Amino acid sequence: MIDFLFDYTTLRIIWWGLLGVLLVGFAVTDGFDLGVGALLPFVAKTDLERRVAINTIGPVWEGNQVWFILGGGAIFAAWPALYAVSFSGFYLAMFIILLALILRPVGFKYRSKRPDPAWRTRWDWALFVGGAVPALIFGVAIGNTLQGVPFHFTPDLRPVYEGNLFGLLNPLALYCGLVSLAMIVMHGAAWLTFKAEGMVAQRARTIGSGAALATALLFAGGGVLTSLGLLGGYRVTSPIVWDGPSNPLTKTVVADGGAWLANFHAHPVLWLVPLLGIVAPLVAWLGFRSGKEGLTFLASKLGVAMIVTTVGVAMFPILLPSSTNPAHSLAVFDASSSRATLRNMLFATAIFMPLILGYTAWVYRVLWGKVGEKNVKSGHAY
Repeated sequence: MIDFLFDYTTLRIIWWGLLGVLLVGFAVTDGFDLGVGALLPFVAKTDLERRVAINTIGPVWEGNQVWFILGGGAIFAAWPALYAVSFSGFYLAMFIILLALILRPVGFKYRSKRPDPAWRTRWDWALFVGGAVPALIFGVAIGNTLQGVPFHFTPDLRPVYEGNLFGLLNPLALYCGLVSLAMIVMHGAAWLTFKAEGMVAQRARTIGSGAALATALLFAGGGVLTSLGLLGGYRVTSPIVWDGPSNPLTKTVVADGGAWLANFHAHPVLWLVPLLGIVAPLVAWLGFRSGKEGLTFLASKLGVAMIVTTVGVAMFPILLPSSTNPAHSLAVFDASSSRATLRNMLFATAIFMPLILGYTAWVYRVLWGKVGEKNVKSGHAY
């Protein structure tokens, strides 16, 4: 059993799954932080209301962002080729995301340093940018990944990227960006209805209702685009050697418009994943309309998790397809670190991941309860 767990094939699949867990964790936790930032100018009209919204995420946003750091670290350590190509190819897009994310801690820390309304309003818009821009661009990045990224490798495995920022902003990728933005706004609104009191929660309920419906419809529309082959698709045609060397030049891959649906056709039970990605936002929509806060937030979390999971399930075993030379696409079986690296990292993950999950659960338990104007006036930090 131990030998099976640590063979190269199993380790690669485990780390593919762990990467998915980290990305889902980031979307589910930091997602509602980003959503609150994107909603801030619209759900809070006064300074006190904005402080209520900010203080719902103030104690937890830094911890939630750990998932983003862990995800980047996992890509760097477990999938170095993926890290090299994606972070260099999407460099300008990543730079914009990082600039927006930098505005978040600065906005949180500096907003209340002065009572001047103009000062606070500027930082409120900074928090809006820090929430809305990453939500949009992450979706655009996923859209480009599905269509294929213009890169190839030289014979000595040096990656060459042939795209540019404006090429990333194509209509289909922007559509995926809208799916992501609607999903994050829904999740942020669900959090505010669950955590905030007063007019902030009421406005969030109204906006969240529309965002949940938009998420379900846009995601379903993405499924239609995928079935028509408009969102791309790539298929490995050569025999897969799961325990072979990490060399992406030893396989053949072809562009196939229906390939992203192949795993679902081969294993019909997997259709439950995108189905829940549509049904859960609709349940959240009903929750917003009926005022059932707990149900709304749980349905929103499930919807976010299933939408992100759908992408991973559809693309498996491909990690990053190449549009210019499909044979150079990165796959689970040829883009990982060495067996020893994956094994040693798995030991570290087995130790530290339960600690992170336990600490996170403890923090949310300690900070349980709603935030209202009375609470903010009595001495909340932000």
